[in-house]
Amino acid sequence: MKIYTKTGDKGMTRLVGGIAVSKDSDRVDSYGTIDELNSWIGYAISQFDSSLFEEKNELQHLQHFLFDVGTDLATPESLNREITLPVDAISWLEARIDEYTAKSPEINRFILPGGTREASMIHMARTIARRAERRIVRLQMTAKIPGELVMFVNRLSDYFYALARYLNTKQGMEDIFYTRSAEVFHNAKTKNIKLLIAISNATKF
Repeated sequence: MKIYTKTGDKGMTRLVGGIAVSKDSDRVDSYGTIDELNSWIGYAISQFDSSLFEEKNELQHLQHFLFDVGTDLATPESLNREITLPVDAISWLEARIDEYTAKSPEINRFILPGGTREASMIHMARTIARRAERRIVRLQMTAKIPGELVMFVNRLSDYFYALARYLNTKQGMEDIFYTRSAEVFHNAKTKNIKLLIAISNATKF
């Protein structure tokens, strides 16, 4: 079977259901960026140290979710079909974020993206995920996009950030703080104390 169809020779492509759109449309740009992210993850997996087999398997699991997101973005709302992304995909991401955050040292300043080879590649994935999110938000201005897709992609960058920090921790590499960063993150205890102070100050006459 030939893989080329020649239908794209004039700059057009077809969505799920056969609707033809320009290859530079916001919708194609959105799922194309998800495809780019998925491909980058595939490359990262191939470069991961063999000792990180659990993380490699997890990233491969994530690749299936990314393919789901791409499929859903390529499906026009006129088809009125249920999304492919599983209902538990967002909670799965949140659980992974929480676990990796708990296993990494607390920080209160911005860090430079980098560290080990694996962590650096995951930081790169984080930036691609952010770009994908921007594309999808732009698409939302002209098309009805399921909210679950936007939420999932928004969580993705947090997931990659948490995973990159965990990988550095696991591989014995300390994060490098941005030298001109003010204190921007606070643990729950600090947040509660500052909230109480703010409330106290606001109620003083």
